[in-house]
Amino acid sequence: MTKTTTLITSLLLSAFLAGGAFAAEKVDINQADAATLDRVLDGVGPAKAEAIVAHRKQHGAFRSADELAEVKGIGLSLVELNRDRISVGAGAAKSRAPAVAPAPAAGPAGGE
Repeated sequence: MTKTTTLITSLLLSAFLAGGAFAAEKVDINQADAATLDRVLDGVGPAKAEAIVAHRKQHGAFRSADELAEVKGIGLSLVELNRDRISVGAGAAKSRAPAVAPAPAAGPAGGE
């Protein structure tokens, strides 16, 4: 019985310690530089990482992970592959600039 208890204890301890090794590192796609995106995201190399940063600079902060699919070379399958690694932090609450400026508000009725 002692060998069985020792074996079970060893297996449980190994599983507990290994659990942290399998946890995916998260990256904030609104703050990370290209090198970090390249390192953390699966299927994203230096060129795609640079494209993500360039897209963010041109269009503003990402509001969701799904918006990464708007970047050339990044598809929804790549987003799904990395969903547990992607966080959308700083800047996400700010909306992107509208594509067309809103029309000015109309003046008071009656021509005054």
